[in-house]
Amino acid sequence: MLSRVNSLLIVLLIWAAIYLPALGSLEIKGEEGRRILPAIRMLETGDYIVPRVGSAAYFSKPPLVNWLVAASFKLFGRRNEWTARAPSVLCVLAVAIAFVTVARGSLGARGSTIAALIWLTNFGMIEKGRLIEIEALYVSLCALAMICWLSWWEQKRSPWLTWIVPWIFLGLGWLAKGPTHLVFFYALVLALLWQTKQWRSLFHPAHFIGIFVMLAIFAAWAIPFIEMTVGERVMNKWSRQSLGRITEGFFHFSVWILTIPHALVYFLPWLFFLPLVRFNKFRDDRQRELARALAWSAAPPLIVISLIPGAAPRYSLPVLTPFCWLSALSFAANAFAPPSWMSRRDKPLWSRVVGPLVGLAVAVGVIGYPLLAIALEHRQKVKNVAAKMNAAVPQKEILYAVDPNYQPFFFYMHAPVRYVSRLAELPSETRYFVVRPDKEQDALASEQWLPRRARSILRVTDYRRETVILFVVGPP
Repeated sequence: MLSRVNSLLIVLLIWAAIYLPALGSLEIKGEEGRRILPAIRMLETGDYIVPRVGSAAYFSKPPLVNWLVAASFKLFGRRNEWTARAPSVLCVLAVAIAFVTVARGSLGARGSTIAALIWLTNFGMIEKGRLIEIEALYVSLCALAMICWLSWWEQKRSPWLTWIVPWIFLGLGWLAKGPTHLVFFYALVLALLWQTKQWRSLFHPAHFIGIFVMLAIFAAWAIPFIEMTVGERVMNKWSRQSLGRITEGFFHFSVWILTIPHALVYFLPWLFFLPLVRFNKFRDDRQRELARALAWSAAPPLIVISLIPGAAPRYSLPVLTPFCWLSALSFAANAFAPPSWMSRRDKPLWSRVVGPLVGLAVAVGVIGYPLLAIALEHRQKVKNVAAKMNAAVPQKEILYAVDPNYQPFFFYMHAPVRYVSRLAELPSETRYFVVRPDKEQDALASEQWLPRRARSILRVTDYRRETVILFVVGPP
């Protein structure tokens, strides 16, 4: 039997082998800059309430991921890709540790370890967990809530523990991405209460206190945020974020029809074993009820969320938690009906497949990502723009950015970057500044530095076809 310490060591070693190699070798991509640049701005200004991208307030997402990046930069004393992505990989680790500690009483030593390994080695978590994106944080917080509630429910712990503590993680989930994770969490709760016919526990006073705690955590940030910004604009933005996915502008049939297949890819390679599970092979009625509840809490939410017009495959990632639990429960109980070519009565299925699949994931981390970093070294999309800017702007000068929108290359600038909303806000001592093309003629015609004048010295266009123009203010 695996001891708790041995399980923790196994999980820690597997996590380190998959998630740490070459973590800081790949340049930032996608939306990572929207998580990093507001964090830098927070550290520079001391304003941790209103996240900002460029010179504008960022209304689309709550700031928890920005806070964690800022904390990582402060803790490590460095700003680079590794320290930016550290919060994501640590969140992934936290869930794996929760499986082998909190869930051990329900899944057992072997089952909880297998659940942690499945969590660490599925395609979805390997992809998202190595990026400083909202998914790793948001899915991990939802997973922690699910693990705590389900474990303590199964172990018949105090209702005050079971129905309050998980809602702390749900409250933090609101600060990561809003309330969408409640769909997945309550799908698990309602499915288990339905299977066990214990609906009355849903109305325990502790549950209502838990909901209050969750809302209070979100309100502690949301109320001052709305007071410091234009409240009506904030609410309109959040409404568009929530409901805008069903509008024509977001809907593309060719993308929508493939959403479920793409979502299922995230559950590989462990998804291959799910059709082999047989509920009648679990040892007792309680396990069968739990297995059915896990299946109901995973499959319908994945299908329903994926069928929403404009939904992305990553939206269903919180389903990973019941999927990992059901898979681990099935492996631990050997509740499979494998095809004849996989049948060996002398060894259970888990002893033949878990090791090789985990080994494959480790190979991806230890060998695959370093090789990918080498292959992409000369195909950079963000650093190449920053390199041109760094060659033109002395490191000791301040680079002013005039209403720049989202420009991820600022993360790699050697010179300090300062943001202003209008050309008129540039100080008299300005030497270098960047504008977007719609402000180019205004910059050329500006007389605010007379007798000095501004002239353009560099025009760069990035992979998104976004163009910025670098100006220097000097003698006419």
